[in-house]
Amino acid sequence: MKKQTKITIASIVFLAVFMADVWAVITDNSIGEMIFKPLLMTTLAIVYLVSVKKSNFWFISALFFSFWGDVLLLFKEQFFVFGLASFLLAHIIYIKITAGFLQKISIKKILLATLPFVVFFVLLLNLIFDGLGVMKIPVIIYGITISSFGAVALLNYISRKTTDSLWLFLGAIVFIVSDSVLAINRFYEAKEVYGIIIMITYIVAQYFICKSIIFKENNTTNEA
Repeated sequence: MKKQTKITIASIVFLAVFMADVWAVITDNSIGEMIFKPLLMTTLAIVYLVSVKKSNFWFISALFFSFWGDVLLLFKEQFFVFGLASFLLAHIIYIKITAGFLQKISIKKILLATLPFVVFFVLLLNLIFDGLGVMKIPVIIYGITISSFGAVALLNYISRKTTDSLWLFLGAIVFIVSDSVLAINRFYEAKEVYGIIIMITYIVAQYFICKSIIFKENNTTNEA
């Protein structure tokens, strides 16, 4: 089977799982979510593996922790903190991967890339702070981490305006949107529509990041 055929089949399966999981969320089908949510990162990993000649251990690790984050957050009341911790590790790995792309960076660029995420995080934290309760410290740590991912991704894009850096930056932004809506839904004001927004933006973010890594690694391989 040709490589492009494998990529097409894997992408169709991922899209089907994506649509099935979103439909399960829309219809509040807990059994459907139990079936399809664990398949999200599994099928995305397959898309990645059939698209590159040599896999990136760190990216696979990020998908692994995202997989466990998805599974644990199926049981929000019992394992929310553990799910948060799994995604925290995934974001730390994404920061490591992105930081590895950076060349020599000026302090001015660092400040320019960091400022919008600091402002956004402070505003969001101010909105949800009263509802955090015992989750204040874990949420603040998580918020700082994902904000750092956004800042590093923006810094990477500012430094080298390439296709892969754009996809990575978009992935980071959409991930922040997803987690921000999740925080508002859980700690400020719960709405059914938020659950749909959270899932769609989360899956799109992971796909954008995956697309970025594939593009980067294939270009690097071709150059070599």
